Amino acid sequence: MAFRQIAILLLLLLLPPATGYGWGFFAHQCINRLAVFTLPPEMVGFYKKHIRYITENAVNPDRRRYAVEGEAPRHYIDIDVYGDSALYLMPRFWQEAVDRYGEDTLMAHGIVPWHINLMKFQLTQAFKERDLDRILRLSADIGHYIADACVPLHTTRNYNGQLTGQRGIHAFWETRLPEMLSDDYDFFVGQAQYIEQPQRKAWELVMGAHMALDSVLRLERELTQEFSEEKKYSYEVRGNVTTRVYSRAFSEAYHRRLNGQVERQMRLAVQTVSSFWYTAWVDAGQPDLRLLASDISEEEKQRLKLEEKEYEQGPHKPREEGEARVERQPLYLGRNEQTQE
Repeated sequence: MAFRQIAILLLLLLLPPATGYGWGFFAHQCINRLAVFTLPPEMVGFYKKHIRYITENAVNPDRRRYAVEGEAPRHYIDIDVYGDSALYLMPRFWQEAVDRYGEDTLMAHGIVPWHINLMKFQLTQAFKERDLDRILRLSADIGHYIADACVPLHTTRNYNGQLTGQRGIHAFWETRLPEMLSDDYDFFVGQAQYIEQPQRKAWELVMGAHMALDSVLRLERELTQEFSEEKKYSYEVRGNVTTRVYSRAFSEAYHRRLNGQVERQMRLAVQTVSSFWYTAWVDAGQPDLRLLASDISEEEKQRLKLEEKEYEQGPHKPREEGEARVERQPLYLGRNEQTQE
């Protein structure tokens, strides 16, 4: 095994196991952590110094989504509710979208590409103000939303296969497969690149993910026809709980049929996360990060503790990915557009 592959394997082993949220805690933390090593020399030292914060707090948006009102829509966009051509016709900029559909409709069906752009603006401001706490917090958070935008099932109202009899496919694709197979992924993606149009880049992520959606659903359906129920699923003990999971045989077969799709989307997320960090830093005037405070403030430490406490004491978290979104109503485009007129 090549030295760099060994280095990546050791890096991944330092991360905690996946727990079934979004990409999975493991994958989100992996993406943020690996993004650090693609930064230019002027940034990599700073991010390496704070890599524990960047890694551990990559999962905070998922912890907030069941406890903070308005958080959940930041993780997805159900582009298919807006019509067959929405992927190409949907307004790319927030105000144009609000003018056409209304903010309530947008929030009901997800805002991830617009939220990524907002986060980039906020991160740029944090760099300009040399605010260590906000730089780290926003860097960790934007990494999470970018990773979510790379997931095909974050771009559809059929987010957990519940409309096609494939319930459970969400956690299968973005948690089970990376957790089981990512040791063999190639995460060397090249250096961070400056992004000329961050808002359009966020939409490119959504478009690419949505175009992969058909394969995600179709290939799982086809493979299910070839596996009996007993061979499709198995049982594993996690903690003190015995859980039904997709079997290794089914998971590996699905992974082969996807032909590297999960790996490609994770690689894309790693490279895009670092590129957004880099772009925000450049747009802020490339401040000298060596001059920032050496550690986060006591206020930030207390905020993190409070957020953790709120998460632990928050409302019951859905057992399956996406179930918090069932309250969404169908979008009636004709009536909505008439209202805008």
